[in-house]
Amino acid sequence: MRCLFFGCEDGVNEVVIQSGNVDAAHVYVHDMDATSLRAAQQQAAQNVGLSVYFSDTLHASGSKGPEMAVIPTGWFEIGSPEDEPGHDASEAPQCYVQVTRAYAIGRFTITAEQWEQFAQATGFRSQRELIWPKGREPIVNVRMSDIVQYIAWLNAETGQLYRLPTESEWEYAARAGTQTAFNMGDLATCKEVLFKPNLPMPDQNKKSWSFFPQCAAMRWAMEVGSKPANLWGLHDVHGNVWEITTTPWQPNHLKTPRDAHQIEPHGKNQRIVIKGGSWFDPAVAARSAARWSRLRDELDVNMGFRLVREI
Repeated sequence: MRCLFFGCEDGVNEVVIQSGNVDAAHVYVHDMDATSLRAAQQQAAQNVGLSVYFSDTLHASGSKGPEMAVIPTGWFEIGSPEDEPGHDASEAPQCYVQVTRAYAIGRFTITAEQWEQFAQATGFRSQRELIWPKGREPIVNVRMSDIVQYIAWLNAETGQLYRLPTESEWEYAARAGTQTAFNMGDLATCKEVLFKPNLPMPDQNKKSWSFFPQCAAMRWAMEVGSKPANLWGLHDVHGNVWEITTTPWQPNHLKTPRDAHQIEPHGKNQRIVIKGGSWFDPAVAARSAARWSRLRDELDVNMGFRLVREI
C-alpha cells in the first residue's frame, strides 16, 4: 500500500492506493518493472486502436508525419531528491503528479526535414542570418511563434490535435517509470547522452572512468535517434537539444499542477520551462528532473522541440 498526494500545492489531499485491481490512472509507475511498463504501453495503444509507435498521414502529400509513441496513464514523482548529483532547488519539492489519460509524444524531436515540409507548404521563410540544421538533425533557431504556426499546419494536415507537452507530460514520458537521474540509471556517459564532454556527471564513488575516448567535442546536435531509446521508445530525451514545453516557468514545484495534462495560462510570465539538456551543456543538465528557464519567444542553436498528440 502506498499513500500518494495530489500535487504540490498547499492543502493537498491524500489518497491511498492499494495493489490489486485499480484503474490504470492509479498505477504508481515507479513500482512497475520493465515488463509491466511495456505491457501498460501496449495496452494503452490497443485501447485507442493504435500501434505503440505510429505516424499520421499528411493529407496534401500523402507522406508521414512525426513518429509518435503511445504513453500510458499512471502516477509518477516529478523533480529530484536533494542528494541527486546536479540537483537544483528548482527541482524541489518532489511531488506526485497523475497522468489521467493516455497520450502520444514524439519519439524524436522535430527534424529539419520535417520543418522543411512545413516551410514549403506554407511559404515560411527562415532568417538568413541564422544557422540552420539539415536532414534528420533537430530543428533549432525557431521561436515559439514559429512553432505555433508549425503545429497549426500539422493539425490541419492530419486532422489531429498536436501541441507542445507540459513539463509533467515530458518528464513522465522521459523517465518511462524510472526514478534515477537518467532513464538508464544515475550515471550517463557519452555513449548514451550527448552533452559537453568536459563536463560529465560527477563520480560519486571516486572511481576512475574515462569519458574522453567516447566523447568528441561537438559543435552541433546529432541526428535524432543517434542515442539509445528509453523503455517507451523515446530517443534523445537526455542531451542533444533542449526541448521546449508549454509550461510557464516557476522557480520550484510548489505550484506544479496535480494533473500532468493541465496547461497553465502564461499571463504576464514571459518565461517557459525547457527540458533535457543539450550538446552545449553539462551532463547534469540532461537529467530527467533538470529544468531551465528561457524566454517564451527565445531562439537558440541548442533548443528544439518534440510534440504531444492527443489520442
